[in-house]
Order: sequence, then structure tokens, then C-alpha cells
Amino acid sequence: MDHYAVFGNPIAHSKSPLIHSLFAQQTQQAMDYQSILTPIGGFSQAAKAFFQQGGKGANVTVPFKFDAYDLVQQYSHRAQTARAVNTIKLLENGEFFGDNTDGAGLVRDIKENHNLQLKDKTVLVLGAGGAVSGIIQPLLEEAPQSILIANRTVEKAQNLLNRFDSSIIDACGFNDERLTTSFDIVINGTAASLHGENVAVPSKSIKNAFCYDMMYGAEPTTFMLWANTNGAKQCCDGLGMLVEQAAEAFFIWRHVRPETQSVIQQLRSQL
Repeated sequence: MDHYAVFGNPIAHSKSPLIHSLFAQQTQQAMDYQSILTPIGGFSQAAKAFFQQGGKGANVTVPFKFDAYDLVQQYSHRAQTARAVNTIKLLENGEFFGDNTDGAGLVRDIKENHNLQLKDKTVLVLGAGGAVSGIIQPLLEEAPQSILIANRTVEKAQNLLNRFDSSIIDACGFNDERLTTSFDIVINGTAASLHGENVAVPSKSIKNAFCYDMMYGAEPTTFMLWANTNGAKQCCDGLGMLVEQAAEAFFIWRHVRPETQSVIQQLRSQL
């Protein structure tokens, strides 16, 4: 039996143990997966102890993705650009490999579960924090026409932009005039929905757009309700992204890609 875990604080709400248990059952993998409540400032010690006790791989959630980046010795390109790690794999030489599967999960959810291609689309990304840092590189790899990162603090959006060598990406504040025109795809990576707040951007930006909130819940999020009210073409939440990023991590560990639709449906029914 191989051992895996997710580290976070808080962690009791995590659906990762259920998701990976379902993946293991359907792919007949001999593995278990637990959640580990990790003290703030204690990630490195907790993670090293887990691997010393036989752990094969781990997921990392808030607030430890940056600590995980500092822990690992080898990185995927998407982890390097995100400067954050949410998936760790123990290599045969004893080193840790770090990846960031958030963006891959987002892209796969949009393309496979919502049947929408990103190629040649205009994309607006709201927010420039840790949630967004992991999705920009995978979005760029889909060859959209443009990506505009909008954030309340322009400097933070600009700092994120500077990590990417691309002419199709730009940054701005929430009051920028470019947000008075509509986009094909709008992705909310802010924590506004978590607090029941609206993102302070012009409603024209989401007119006839496919709107995606990286948050999820039993009911439509605040962002989804606002987008629907203001003429969005389609709205969805991030539950599919959660499952798809987990599937990407599972593939990295086990070299088997699980089926995700039934898992998404099961989680949705339990919200």
C-alpha cells in the first residue's frame, strides 16, 4: 500500500481524500490518502516526516504552496512560473519533484467538461494572487488571442505578468478602460466569492462571455450570480477544476489517468 496525503491549514474541509479514494478504486491502485493538518510555519518539518515514514507523494493546499516550492529540488516548468507547488512526488534518488496542477485542471475542465476551446480567445483573468499564479502558463499554452490580468493592485498584476515572456499577456487595474469591452472568457481567481462579495470590475467585461469562478459551492457563487445578471453567456464554478487538478496529480504519481466525470457528479451531489 503506497501512502499519499494533502497538507493544509485548515484541512478538515478538503475533498482530496475522497477524490483520490475514488480515483484509486476505479483504477485499482493500491494506495491510501489522508489529510494532515499542518501548523503554520511547520510545513517543511511535517512533509519531511511524512516522506521519511514512507510517503510516496503529497498534495499541498493553502497556505503552504510557496513553502512546498522552497522544499522541492526539481520543478516542472509550470511550477517554476507559478513559483508555487501543489503536488510533490518522491523520486527514486530521494529528491522531491514539485509540480503545479492547478492550471492544467482549469484548462482541462474548460475544454473537456465544458467543451470550450481557448485557442484564439480573448481571456480576462481577475486577480493576481496565489490562485492565479498557477493558471497563467497553462492558459498561454492554449494559444489564446490575448490574456489580460486585472487586479485591484496594478503592481501585483504587473509583477505576475513579468514572469512570462509573451507578447499576448498584459496587466491592469480594475478601473482600466479595457474592461469596458467584453471578453470571450472571464476567469475569477479572486477570493471575492468566498466572502460573498462582487469583483469591482465593469459589467461590460462579462457581456456574452463564458464566466468561470475558481471557487465552488452548493449554490451558484456570488460571481456567477453577478455574471448571470449582467449578460454572461454561460457560468460555471471551479468544482471541475478541483477534480481535474487532482486527476493530474494522480497521473504524475501513478502514471494512470482516472475518469473524472463521475467523480465530479458524485462530489456535486454531496455539496
